[in-house]
Amino acid sequence: MAERTRTGRFSPELRRALIPFALAQFICSYAGSNMNVMINDISEDLNTTVSGVQVTITVFLLVMAALMIPGGKLTDRYGRKRCLTVGLLVYAVGALLSAAAPGIWVLVLGNSILEGVGTALLIPPVYILTTLLFTDLASRAKAFGAISAMGGVGAATGPLIGGFITSAFSWRVAFLFQAAIVILIAVLCRRWVTDPLPPEPAMPFDVRGTISSSVGLVLVVSGILAADDNLAVCAAMIVAGILVLTWFFISVRHRERAGKPVLLSTSLFKNRVSNLGMITQNIQWLMLMGTSFVVSAYLQVVRGYNAIETGLIFTATTVGVLLSSLLAERFARRRAQRTLISAGFALTIAGIAILLPMVSATDGPWAFLPGLFVIGFGLGGMLTPSVNVVQSAFGEDLQGEISGLSRSVSNLGSSLGGAIAGTILVAGITATPGRSYALAMIAVGVAGLIGLAAALALPRGRPGQPLAAQ
Repeated sequence: MAERTRTGRFSPELRRALIPFALAQFICSYAGSNMNVMINDISEDLNTTVSGVQVTITVFLLVMAALMIPGGKLTDRYGRKRCLTVGLLVYAVGALLSAAAPGIWVLVLGNSILEGVGTALLIPPVYILTTLLFTDLASRAKAFGAISAMGGVGAATGPLIGGFITSAFSWRVAFLFQAAIVILIAVLCRRWVTDPLPPEPAMPFDVRGTISSSVGLVLVVSGILAADDNLAVCAAMIVAGILVLTWFFISVRHRERAGKPVLLSTSLFKNRVSNLGMITQNIQWLMLMGTSFVVSAYLQVVRGYNAIETGLIFTATTVGVLLSSLLAERFARRRAQRTLISAGFALTIAGIAILLPMVSATDGPWAFLPGLFVIGFGLGGMLTPSVNVVQSAFGEDLQGEISGLSRSVSNLGSSLGGAIAGTILVAGITATPGRSYALAMIAVGVAGLIGLAAALALPRGRPGQPLAAQ
């Protein structure tokens, strides 16, 4: 199968394998944003608050971020296809439990924990198997592009699909939809996906590193979520998280020098291009999820829109992402990756600049459409180049680790988007809704400026080629 990619074209076998890979990324990204349009429905049904739903969404994204790197390491030990299948089954159980949840804590267990763990197990094998099966740069870039584009489409269409299902049936049916898609993916993987490398059961696993890195990330994001309740607790948790993460990296370096197994090789952070690419990845998803949660919550809680009305407004973002994704290959042939990523950030920031004054000037739903379209178009155009920049910076011997790290960084960005922008919004959504909405979106825009600076620091490169090859 691998040899048939040398021409840069996909063989029938590879085209079939790409379908479940792309669907897997789609449903995981979809799950991160579809709950945004269910805020009122879930709050009323489970007797909780906007803050409770925000925590559920953010914890789901955080669990993915914290466990994505360990998930990538487990693929070598137990096999990529096996981890993919187990992840899909755990995800399906979580989705079914969420659909039947009698209260918010059962929803947290099903959606945030089990679906988060399932995603952390299934996403790394998707990217590792793509790297192993698509052996030349041209076909691999196309495959990564298709998978990343489906991730962007999933995140963008989450509010629309989730809103339709919630309004037509129930928010619980939206979780049944996820379970059905995941089971379909499992069936397709069993039939169409092969693992070219055998597992290595004797490969050691860094349990201590897994625990310390996960605890550090949880403390930092939980501290941000606590900001609207107690600033002292917020600061203490963030500082504690930073200290734990610092200890984790120091421990990794010492264990690496002693020749012991580590969760994450420090060599992954010695590549300047990859580091900048991961910063852009993190902030792209921060902007996407931050915007999705803030606008969705504002529409439902302040403007009183229902799930389907909120989802329809987000169609503008979906159209923007789809259009730029369809044009991505043409853009890649004509423009360097640095240019595409920089332009994406500039457009996304411009979309926020359009959104803020238009929403404050009128109560009509049309005021959201131009800004959301520009945001979607900007984000859709830079998701794939950022993945290519990071993945292409390393050889096949490090693809397992960099895939896990790359996905972890992206999901950390998503959780930070929900935590930072969501916390700013929730803090004043009842007393000063207009002001808190504006501050939350400004925070997203400031993050975009940081991402733009990182993109401009990338090497210029040439159109159609990964930066690592230049």
